[in-house]
Parts: sequence; C-alpha cells; structure tokens
Amino acid sequence: MKAYVFPGQGAQFTGMGKEVYQNSPLAKELFEKANEILGFRITDIMFEGTAEELKETKVTQPAVFLHSVILAKTLGADFKPEMVAGHSLGEFSALVANGVLSFEDGLKLVSQRALAMQKACEIKPSTMAAVLGLADLVVEQVCATIPGVVVAANYNCPGQLVISGETTAVEAACVAMKEAGAKRALVLPVGGAFHSPMMEPAREELAAAIEATTFSTPICPVYQNVTATAVSDPEQIKKNLIIQLTAPVKWTQSVQQMIADGATLFTEVGPGKVLAGLIGKINKDAVTANA
Repeated sequence: MKAYVFPGQGAQFTGMGKEVYQNSPLAKELFEKANEILGFRITDIMFEGTAEELKETKVTQPAVFLHSVILAKTLGADFKPEMVAGHSLGEFSALVANGVLSFEDGLKLVSQRALAMQKACEIKPSTMAAVLGLADLVVEQVCATIPGVVVAANYNCPGQLVISGETTAVEAACVAMKEAGAKRALVLPVGGAFHSPMMEPAREELAAAIEATTFSTPICPVYQNVTATAVSDPEQIKKNLIIQLTAPVKWTQSVQQMIADGATLFTEVGPGKVLAGLIGKINKDAVTANA
C-alpha cells in the first residue's frame, strides 16, 4: 500500500518550492493564489529569503505547507494515496492532499495556526529540547518528576523524543535526562513550547477557526498525530486536529500502525528528507522515497 507523509516545521530551506514553481504552470498559479490569500509574497521569502526570515513561525508554517501541498497536486494522476500522515503542521498538508480540506481553507487554517502559536509563545518563556538515547517511558517518568510544565511532545523515532514546556522546567529536565542516561539532552532553537499545555491559548483560538471550516470525507484514511490510528470520519478528524496543538505528536506510533495496516512504500512530499530518515529508524525494513 502507498503511504504519503508530509513534513512539519523545521524542514524549510531557502529556495524551497522554486523548482516546482518554475516548471509547473499549476504550481505557479497556486503559489500566486497563496500570495494573494496571505497578503504578502511568501514566494519571495521561500525562494530568495534568508534562513532567519524563513524561521519566523508565520512564514515557516505556510511555506512548508505550500511546498508539500503544491508538490502533491503537481503529481497529478501519479498521486494515489492509500493512507496519509503528517508530522505536526504536516497533518494539514495531508488533509488537503487527501481531500478533507480545500487548498484555500487549508492555507488559511495554517496561517491562523502559525499566528496563534506565535501569540501563545509570547505569553510565558517556553521552549523544547531533544532527548536522545532514552526509552520513551524513562523520558515520561523524568518529566513527571520536574516542577512546572514539561511533557513529552514529539515521539519522533525510538530513542529520539522532544520534550516541551516552560523554559526553566525544560532546562531542569535536560539535566535530569542526562543523569538518567540520555546520550544528549539539548534545548532547541524554537519559539516556544509546541505540543504542550503552554499552547492552550492557541488551541482555543484555532478551535473556533477549525469548527467554522468545512471538512469533507477523505480519499483515504489519515493517521493522525493525536491517535496514531487511521481516521476517516470528518468530525473525528476535526476533533483530533483541535487537540493536536496541546497533545504529543505520536509519529513513531503512527508509522508503526501504518506498517501494521499494510504500508509498503512511504513517499515524503515536501521540503527535505526528515521523515524518510525517521521512518528508517522506526523500521529498518521500511521502503521510503521522495516525491
């Protein structure tokens, strides 16, 4: 079975999407439509901007989404997904690609999500950290012993978890993770504590926008971050998408479930090859490709 996966924030690079823009009239049309919807020329930043400009959440999220979704649309009849999944922001790309959301609605939600997350980040100092070389359970147990807010946020692959929360709690957790035997525990250069309770203000804001958006029946199941299971009911997809901002990204569990359900080829659609790398670590026999 063919599975298509869509990357999240962090996969961006200068020049992303330029080739597909130049080589496909459909891509050019969609990118220009995106410039109009967003009210600024995001293509200029994507194609020629600095890493610093691309790193702004309000730019990064729509940029990665646009690269992924437009690339999927240019595949035409070759794009025949039997299951899809996206990492965090990538879930929105997956939902447009499998027919749940329109291109315009998906882009508007992603833009609103980015701005809401940015605002939530400014309320209280918060961050994320990568923890390498510890079992999931140990990471969860260590987080539970730290005063303040710090939780497991991204289950990326076995032995690679990202924790998220208040800056002081995350820093204290890093020290405790190393004492517990972690190879590394490193604070990440991110704007805030994504996929943690710190995102509650953003979740509330995005919930209203999601509720007001039409969700259609998907072409194929989406393996959602929150459940790591196949979901096809539009109302359930909506609920899970709202919870996603404050809940962990169960990427390891999603990939394992897709393989259990018959996935034989994972094609990554969008900038970079981050997900293909993680999938190889989750299951060394998994076959991956890039669109």
